[in-house]
Amino acid sequence: MVSLNDIRSTYLDYFNRNDHRVVDSSPLVPRNDPTLMFTNAGMVQFKNVFTGVETRDYTRAVTSQKCVRAGGKHNDLDNVGYTARHHTFFEMLGNFSFGDYFKDEAIPFAWDLLTKEFGINKDKLLVTVYHDDDEAANIWKKYAGLSDDRIIRIATDDNFWSMGATGPCGPCSEIFYDHGDHIWGGPPGSADEDGDRFIEIWNLVFMQFEQFEGGRRENLPRPSIDTGMGLERIAALLQGKHDNYDTDLFRALIDASAQATGADPDGPGKIHHRVIADHLRSTSFLIADGVMPSNEGRGYVLRRIMRRAMRHAHLLGATDPLMYRLVPKLVQQMGQAYPELGRAQALIEETLRLEETRFQTTLDRGLRLLEDELAGLPDGSDLPGAAAFKLYDTFGFPLDLTQDALREKGRAVDTAGFDAAMAAQKQKARAAWSGSGETADASIWFDLAETHGVTEFLGYDMEAAEGQILALVQDGAETKEAAAGSSVLIVANQTPFYAESGGQVGDTGLLKTATGTAQISDTRKTAGIVFHVAEVTDGTLTAGQGAELIVDPTRRGAIRANHSATHLLHEALREALGPHVAQRGSLNAPDRLRFDFSHSKALSREELRKVEADVNAYIRQNAAVDTRIMTPDDARALGAQALFGEKYGDEVRVVSMGQQPGSGKGADGETYSLELCGGTHVARTGDIGMFVTLGDSASSSGVRRIEALTGAAAFEYLSAQDHLLAEVASALKTQTSEVPERIKALLDERKALLSDVANLRRELAMSGGSAAPAEAKVIGGVPFLGQVLSGVTGKDLPGLIDAHKTQMGSGAVLLIADAGGKAAIAAGVTADLTGRISAVEMVKAAAGVLGGKGGGGRPDMAQAGGPSVDGADKAIAAVEALLQE
Repeated sequence: MVSLNDIRSTYLDYFNRNDHRVVDSSPLVPRNDPTLMFTNAGMVQFKNVFTGVETRDYTRAVTSQKCVRAGGKHNDLDNVGYTARHHTFFEMLGNFSFGDYFKDEAIPFAWDLLTKEFGINKDKLLVTVYHDDDEAANIWKKYAGLSDDRIIRIATDDNFWSMGATGPCGPCSEIFYDHGDHIWGGPPGSADEDGDRFIEIWNLVFMQFEQFEGGRRENLPRPSIDTGMGLERIAALLQGKHDNYDTDLFRALIDASAQATGADPDGPGKIHHRVIADHLRSTSFLIADGVMPSNEGRGYVLRRIMRRAMRHAHLLGATDPLMYRLVPKLVQQMGQAYPELGRAQALIEETLRLEETRFQTTLDRGLRLLEDELAGLPDGSDLPGAAAFKLYDTFGFPLDLTQDALREKGRAVDTAGFDAAMAAQKQKARAAWSGSGETADASIWFDLAETHGVTEFLGYDMEAAEGQILALVQDGAETKEAAAGSSVLIVANQTPFYAESGGQVGDTGLLKTATGTAQISDTRKTAGIVFHVAEVTDGTLTAGQGAELIVDPTRRGAIRANHSATHLLHEALREALGPHVAQRGSLNAPDRLRFDFSHSKALSREELRKVEADVNAYIRQNAAVDTRIMTPDDARALGAQALFGEKYGDEVRVVSMGQQPGSGKGADGETYSLELCGGTHVARTGDIGMFVTLGDSASSSGVRRIEALTGAAAFEYLSAQDHLLAEVASALKTQTSEVPERIKALLDERKALLSDVANLRRELAMSGGSAAPAEAKVIGGVPFLGQVLSGVTGKDLPGLIDAHKTQMGSGAVLLIADAGGKAAIAAGVTADLTGRISAVEMVKAAAGVLGGKGGGGRPDMAQAGGPSVDGADKAIAAVEALLQE
């Protein structure tokens, strides 16, 4: 049987032989489309090429693109596991032409691949075309030999694609496979088209027109091709299956789930295994591409997928975390095609294990509460929205899991009632995804890149350089000149200014021309164009002028030191905590550094001390910081660490620093830190100066944050700490080295004095202080001592009560103390009398007179309070009256 991996390779090799560039899959987090939450189609990474704002050095491409559909309008989550062909994660095979070939080659490519390379019986294939696309219909008829009844004309938008209300658009042609009349269903366009007999396996989009406002269309000067074929669907077909979950890859994952749970893969838990297998893929790939579970945006969708899989594992009887134990099988199946899975394996496993452990409590509690709610409802009725909201709001059980659990019982949730309850509680709706973080309208930068090319960065080797102003941008549009006092974005053909990227802040400095000067406050980059955020401080700047660009050297030096220290910190954390540590974010600013990393718990004082010591050890080593340019594959083979989710080009900069103790000079395998990085760095580790951590804190779920200082900032911090210690030593009249012992001695002395004071207060209170000592009197047959005290605290009263009880032998005691203007009340009863009178009742009676509420304790000892001691005598009288009863 041909494997799924073989099918992918055959597809890519076929189009590679036909002059297509094999392009790696882009990350699941799109970098060029702020309207998408996840990459959901093969053409996403080529969108700017199709629209003409970006050009590449090839006109034909082929990909196997990883895709996720689990959020927004492209959401297949609820169907996954219950149908044969719905997935949250899938691979889209695509071949593309950017103004090169069109229908007359795209159709033969598709037909020959299916019938010759894959050996599909052509008599089982039929196609659809847009109803007026005679050109495509004739090619199918002529090249493939299809009769008119196997070329179905569709007049709806199902066979006409558009990028939006305006822009590129064109007709489609879909290829269907006929599984035979033993399966119900009709051909596309028929009344029974929703059946499973005829299954779409390939869609060819002929990008032929440009749509304008008002509906007018014109032919594109360079028509293009965008095709897509689901790898899982074609694999099912070629493996003789009618269900994607019966293919080799899914079967391997389902069998692993069955083995881990002991549940029959084809038994009553079949759906659960399918959900786990599908969700294992989407969660693992999302984590590998830099998404972490959270309560908003992409992280929220990831958490939904994870928790849905975990609930199905629970239904299979799994009582311990399951998902993370299946990751090795996934890496075995897909790691060769997608090496990022192997690189991120430790992080994926740790994230899944931690999330499932945390969710287990919520899941158990939520399912029990759901059963309780259903028990009081008529059979088959929907769960009221208020009940679903209670599960969500009070107990943290998500609505989608409630719906999923009810689906298996043939029930639903009153979602309108849920929404009403949410509004009534004035709960904020889940934060809508805010885009990919890139500028929504970047067309001007693409235009500039098209006209002038990308900006050349010179800042690795210099901090000042000559350049030419290519463009001045104000208010989103180009301008010829900018006068003093105006804010402007300046584009030059080359620059030593580093643009904000990878956690490193943008450079600042000066730009000078023959006619003016500008102060640069930030540097950024879009579409390869570096633009300097500036204010013209003198004269006028004009597009086309030559300019001198000067980076602030002191600030740049501090940033370099912090960035290089971050690399050493990353490796020190991996050595101290384990290989699961991976960078989740960073900030390299002139005054400090911040490093976020994957780890599930706070660092101990010893761990933090070790990390700090290791970084400083490599700083003192003063090893050269080497930079090499190589391919991403070579860099990873060398062991270089990469920031997961980042998309790297054909060449990357590999920064290495430090030598492992005892290793030889220049041995790549013994380099301490080796990372892919485009930032600026020190020449030698000693240039960092020193490294001081300010502490470890939580950044988000499963992510820790360390903030630190280097160089002059670290020295100033330590110097301030030293001065502070000297002031403490001076105040204590001792040497700084003896401060800890002196403080300990003072604390011990204070503790002893406090004990003496407490004893004196007790003795003073027992003797009655300046007043005559109170004497017990018999009330209702009970010896009773009531006394108002000053100079004691509420904490002293229990000890005084016990002392009086010991002196009396038998009786009841009520003490009221003036505690800073408020009343502290305590009562005690000897053990022989607790059956007759309760200390709790005594303090309640006294507190009621003094304006207090309640009081509590044991029958033999109780305490209460009141707002004022005024009326203390009346409070004592109230207790005496209680004893008389």
